[in-house]
Amino acid sequence: MKLSSLVSLPVVALIAAQPAVVQACSSCGCTLNADWASQGFTTKTGWSVDLRHDYFNQDDLRTGTGRFNASGVAYPAEQEIQGKTVNRNTTLTVDYGISADWAVSLQLPYINRYHETVAEGDTDVSTSRSNSIGDVRVLGRYQGFSPERDWGVQFGLKLPTGRTDVNFNGGPQVDAPLDRGLQPGTGSTDLLLGVYRFGPINQNFDYFGQALLQIPVAVKDEFKPGLGANLSAGVRYVTGGMVVPQLQVNARVERRESGDNADVDNSGATLVYLSPGATVNLSKQFKLYGFVQVPLYQRVNGLQIEPRSSLSIGLHYSY
Repeated sequence: MKLSSLVSLPVVALIAAQPAVVQACSSCGCTLNADWASQGFTTKTGWSVDLRHDYFNQDDLRTGTGRFNASGVAYPAEQEIQGKTVNRNTTLTVDYGISADWAVSLQLPYINRYHETVAEGDTDVSTSRSNSIGDVRVLGRYQGFSPERDWGVQFGLKLPTGRTDVNFNGGPQVDAPLDRGLQPGTGSTDLLLGVYRFGPINQNFDYFGQALLQIPVAVKDEFKPGLGANLSAGVRYVTGGMVVPQLQVNARVERRESGDNADVDNSGATLVYLSPGATVNLSKQFKLYGFVQVPLYQRVNGLQIEPRSSLSIGLHYSY
């Protein structure tokens, strides 16, 4: 039961310094990033903590670059017809700046997901619910290449800490395994490699950009997520005020899954989203942020469901 991957949702501030690449659907919503040093907000050493919540309802059934009209489908059908997947995900990010050049961060997602689908050959809806830890990410960065420290590299791992054994809990498919792309974890260990840059355009505007690859290197149970790449670029308006508006364009390109337990036909996509938002400086240490993401371009393989919009809110605290 395939849920396609959501394009990167990097909504806090500038470039995504946490792993902005999503693999399959088990990482949907995990690309909203809170590594503010990589985004040019601060170059301080020491600890910072970020807590964010992402909400997105994937109910837009698509094929190719258009929508698929499920109302004309006669059941039982020869293929699965997905209804919706509601995601309410909370992510804790802890970052430690070792020096002005080096830093490391840990990202821990908690995934709340509800899914509805009519499986191939069924006439009724099957449902699933999951609430559990997702795949943990550990990421380092180095930005000592120039005196300005305005660009750097990222490197790290996504670890297989999320569950891969969730079953349907209602409908004809009850107790049957949920598709691997909808599990809280992928079961794979993935290599993360990225590069980022930021800087001023003039006294009022800053720019930012980021590219990051996620490469599965160790897999299990005949399921391998597709290799993915995220590209993000944007600007922020900086005048020293309490509110800092921001705008990003985020692109996600993902190859098909592979393996005996993969949904090869209905996986892989090219997705482009516009992400407007703002950060509010509550104090020197506390920041509040909120972003909305809307699709600009979507091309999916087979039948996949995508969100019509996404909402993210969060708090950031630096010591």
